[in-house]
Amino acid sequence: MTGLGNFGAALLELSTFTTLFHVTWATLLGIFVGSLPGLTATMGVALLTTLTYTMDRDAAILVLLCMYVGAIYGGSRSAILLNIPGTPASAATALDGYPLAQQGRAGYAMGLATAGSALGTLIGILLLVMLAPPLAEAALKFGSYEFFWLALFGIVISGQLTGGASPLKGYIAGILGLMVAMVGSDGIHSYIRLTGGFDQLNGGIGLIPAMVGAFGFAEVLSVMWQKVPELATNAAKGSSLPRLLDIWRYRITIVRSGIIGTMVGIIPGVGEDIGAWASYAAARRKSPERDQFGKGSTEGLTAAETGNSAVVPGALIPALTLAIPGSAPAAVLIAALFIHGIRPGPMIMIEQPTFIYSVAAMLVFATLAIGIFGVALTPLFIQVLKIPRAWLMPVVFTLCVIGPYALSQRLFDVWVMVAFGFIGFLMRQMKYPVAPLVLGIILGDLLDKSLRRGLILSDGDISAFFTRPISAGFAIIIAVSVLLSIAPVRRSLAARNPFANGKQP
Repeated sequence: MTGLGNFGAALLELSTFTTLFHVTWATLLGIFVGSLPGLTATMGVALLTTLTYTMDRDAAILVLLCMYVGAIYGGSRSAILLNIPGTPASAATALDGYPLAQQGRAGYAMGLATAGSALGTLIGILLLVMLAPPLAEAALKFGSYEFFWLALFGIVISGQLTGGASPLKGYIAGILGLMVAMVGSDGIHSYIRLTGGFDQLNGGIGLIPAMVGAFGFAEVLSVMWQKVPELATNAAKGSSLPRLLDIWRYRITIVRSGIIGTMVGIIPGVGEDIGAWASYAAARRKSPERDQFGKGSTEGLTAAETGNSAVVPGALIPALTLAIPGSAPAAVLIAALFIHGIRPGPMIMIEQPTFIYSVAAMLVFATLAIGIFGVALTPLFIQVLKIPRAWLMPVVFTLCVIGPYALSQRLFDVWVMVAFGFIGFLMRQMKYPVAPLVLGIILGDLLDKSLRRGLILSDGDISAFFTRPISAGFAIIIAVSVLLSIAPVRRSLAARNPFANGKQP
């Protein structure tokens, strides 16, 4: 069956009442999470993962994808109404969305953002179906040596998940995750390592307790540590239905932003916020109305929302085919896939040949949901923004405790969650990104096994990791990535660039 046929079959298979029920509640929850400043898509996916243990595989992945799509879209609500992005992905949306709201066009701005988000996601889905299968087929040529470099590449690229902090902090967080992954029995000879005499650690540190603590409980501690002022909302004015004429007028901007967002998503570790800014910058550069950008430009708002939403399917392309996430929420989603018996990576087209098409079909349902809810429930979203965060945190903490305990019925995992909550809180206070920590835990086992298997196959000769073509290519890319993350090196290269305009990066 062709790729298009597989995609159509997946759509038909998912067209059930149960699917629609899961799409409805999960997307709504995602939109609410994205709308509330401080509750990110990453934390939403992490917490929802704890509620999917008893669900079947497809239903669990469906609700997590709906949470992901809904949260990225939901950030535009508070960005437009309050000038406070609900998620980092909506920072560019606030530039023109909030001025439109001040002009009495908040409802229309949210409708236009809804149209841009839906169309951007659909463009990304199309590229996901086209690009993911051949990428997975190419990755089948990987062996132990290539998998070692692939895992290391994931850690190195985590320096791009720093949200403006030094890449070095991203590397440190990723290496800390690798160290956590080394605790317990090794994957080849079952030798006990780094347990400190605690028998409960013989099986390693659970991914779910660590992930929920680092994202969920750390957020609770952050709210307790620093009181956030309550937000006052503006009333949405005007129609929430975008005019088809506006959408058609910006058709080139929408297509361009969708492609840019998807390509940004494919680059591991970059994320939705970069997709939004890159699309916004491209639209401003090409627009005859560039002087209106930042003052209430409907084209700028459309470009930003199309770009950040297109990153979601784009980020899933490397996540599914290489097990390397294109964004922080995708890193958490990879962990959820492993929990539900799906092994993302080059073998996915062999072990689960139709799964990529099922994911694309799930994203279509999530896209339809944000389109419907975004237009129909705008007044309700405004009321949700008034919920004090202090009321939400007890619910978040309860989920943090129940999730890890429900998985293993071990109180020890609850303490692991608490420990990683404090670790995540301290990392936030010191401006260290948390996503690379989780990524390091995920990739640690792959890196460890691949390194030792490769050394066994080469009889201890480390040169084998550098002489195979794909391995050598990865090694060069990693070296260049590390060098370019060093500020003096970047400045030196910029100074030598004959086309540079004299400004330092």
